[in-house]
Amino acid sequence: MTETDALIDGLKRALRARGLTYAHVGKKLRLSEASIKRLFSKGGFSMERFEQACALAGTSVLELAKDAAKESEAVSQLTLDQERAIMRDRKLLLVAVCALNHLDLNDITALYQLSKAEGVRLLLELQRIRFLELLPENKIRLRVTHTFTWLPNGPIQQYFKAKAQNEYFSGHFDKPTETMLLVNAMLTPSSIAMMNAKLRRLANEMAEMHEEHKRLRLGERRSVTLLLALRPWELEDFVDLRRERRAAPVVNVMTSEIAVDADPAESAPAMIMAAPGGQDVS
Repeated sequence: MTETDALIDGLKRALRARGLTYAHVGKKLRLSEASIKRLFSKGGFSMERFEQACALAGTSVLELAKDAAKESEAVSQLTLDQERAIMRDRKLLLVAVCALNHLDLNDITALYQLSKAEGVRLLLELQRIRFLELLPENKIRLRVTHTFTWLPNGPIQQYFKAKAQNEYFSGHFDKPTETMLLVNAMLTPSSIAMMNAKLRRLANEMAEMHEEHKRLRLGERRSVTLLLALRPWELEDFVDLRRERRAAPVVNVMTSEIAVDADPAESAPAMIMAAPGGQDVS
């Protein structure tokens, strides 16, 4: 990503955080919405127009440049040793997750049984691990990108996976804020790749929304977890009934709020199941 692209992406996030659309920017710059879309997609902003758009978003070119510089220094994943260090202390993992959710020290100590001194100690330990930076007045600056993920099959992902089996999926997914879908399908390798790409885009969209909401007060946002996975899979109860022959390729996609499986049985009909709070998709 070029420096210009990074500034434009930062401006997009700042505008979305204020609920502003291309139409709002067009009105401010006295340009059509289509012209604004072209400026954001292809560049070509004059400095004057870019500064006007920044003012509308409540930011400045300088602030966007600072944010872009921080993002370029950040990492999208930790090392195995860093994750192991975090996993040695349950409270350290808690504070790391809180920091990822943009909670400050006052929020953390108000929610959890931690004193301010203990909270500072844990933040300093996370700073030593190079997960974050503790600034004056105990302000927190993450050293990870807004699309940060834990290591695939790393110690923290394994921990959450074990917890998900007993805690996360024990819910009924029947509330307005919950959704779980189970979809069986037979897909080609190209379609499987397309589904993988869509799931990654969905995860990135959620990360963008999370970043946009970070300046809202704690009471205006709540913790939600989206779990995405895709792999070939068939229920063991079905495998036991198979004839002795080569298995057809299958796919399974499961998400915390969306779950998609593939039934490998030839000529088996596609099936869509939704929890009461969910919405069927096809």
